Amino acid sequence: MDGVVVYSSIVLGVGIVVGVWWFLNWVWVRPKKMEKLLRKQGFKGNPYRVWYGDLRQQTSMVEEAMSKPINISDDIVPRVIPFVSHHVDCYGKKSFIWNGPTANVVIVDPEMVKEVFTKNFVFQKPTANPLFRMFLIGLPSIEGEKWAKHRRLLKPAFLMERLKDMLPAFDLCCCKMTTKWQQKMLEGNSCELDVMPYLQTLTSDVISHTAFGSSYEEGSRVFELQIEQLQLAIETLQSVYIPGSRYLPTRSNQRMKEIDKEVRLSLKRIIDKKLEVMKTTGKGSNDLLGILLESNLNEVQHGNGSMGMSTQDVIDECKLFYFAGQETTSVSLAWTLLLLSLHPNWQDKARKEVLHVIGKRKPEFADLSQLKIVTMILYEVLRLYPPVTLVNRIIHEETKLGDVTLPPGVLFTLPIQLIHHDREIWGDDVKIFNPERFSEGVSKATKNRTVFLPFGGGPRICIGQNFALLEIKFAIAMMLAQFSFELSPSYTHAPACLGSLRPQHGVNLIIHKL
Repeated sequence: MDGVVVYSSIVLGVGIVVGVWWFLNWVWVRPKKMEKLLRKQGFKGNPYRVWYGDLRQQTSMVEEAMSKPINISDDIVPRVIPFVSHHVDCYGKKSFIWNGPTANVVIVDPEMVKEVFTKNFVFQKPTANPLFRMFLIGLPSIEGEKWAKHRRLLKPAFLMERLKDMLPAFDLCCCKMTTKWQQKMLEGNSCELDVMPYLQTLTSDVISHTAFGSSYEEGSRVFELQIEQLQLAIETLQSVYIPGSRYLPTRSNQRMKEIDKEVRLSLKRIIDKKLEVMKTTGKGSNDLLGILLESNLNEVQHGNGSMGMSTQDVIDECKLFYFAGQETTSVSLAWTLLLLSLHPNWQDKARKEVLHVIGKRKPEFADLSQLKIVTMILYEVLRLYPPVTLVNRIIHEETKLGDVTLPPGVLFTLPIQLIHHDREIWGDDVKIFNPERFSEGVSKATKNRTVFLPFGGGPRICIGQNFALLEIKFAIAMMLAQFSFELSPSYTHAPACLGSLRPQHGVNLIIHKL
């Protein structure tokens, strides 16, 4: 008996020692070693502060930036990514920041950016914080063979010939929104609206129809739940994430688990219905989920079960359909309408092009490729207001990048917002809305450099970019043919990183019926 007690005491003691060493290594030894290695490579940054690193300064700068709006003429970068912007100003473009005990190397050099995006099997997505893994996983967050498989199975749903079939859904949803606007004008030919809620409803409606063949009412609950879950995750991450803390029975953790369960059950019901129809009819539906399920079934039939996606994998991709398909498109439409309101000359040019190419009829697929001015405007909007403000990557082995060699475990932050607003890259008019810079396409505007990144870059470029661009062009064409837009005196300019780059206080416009 005594021997058992002694043995248990030894095991407990060793466990405590190992646990203490693990904690000290995580919170002090490893960060200080990483700091020394980075400084040797010529990187600059704040000295490491135990536990928090730069997080307190980051949080306070974000809170200060969010507390007050800016003038429309102001540079938006210090408000959107205040700490990264300030840090690069202080330490230059070869710098690092501390997210708690983790060092992030900031990459803004175009050649390094290109290498990071191109070598996607070397510079990988870091393991998502468990709070976000619960909320949003799928193609953007997986790696290796699993990523390659998912990309291959999802690709048929986003081919141009498939996207042509989505136009009736675009038309239906756009008509519902413009009808609501017209109803607001029953007593006159104009009205003032915050267009943001309407655009969110529009894009959520579109993704419900095109992804699931269902109505907005059936799919809206899923999206509402995911938005709530995102807000809870962002609030939690305002402090250092402690491994394992997601298991604590806090009110926030409990609510996030409830949301995850409800979302998965809702999506599984939709998937099961489609699978049942496929068994009965022998073919899938002509929506994104139906095409994915058909692609997945073909993969299994021509190979083996392990080659396809599991039901949980499909659910994860469905969750991504909803969030990515709705959020990024709605904010891009909002910024487009804002900038057209601020620049009536470009609004007039775009409207004349729409009326010349399409007239008052419904846009057809071939029409959208002829909208050169609309495309130029859209690219410039995505340059100034990219939906995703920064992305992160990690290396798992010693890697050479440019003229430096970095150890495994280094994280990289690519601040897209900063790259898109870099005077050295874009010229002296970098802060000015100038669609003319894209008159000869993206390659000419960027001088063939990897510096235009609204959808990322390299092999992992957003698979849904063609879908998003098509939807935005269609919606803009329909809106310009029916309405003109003017900035409301009540508009408050407050771009903010809230999951994506969103207008913090909405987009108040005066809409005139043509």
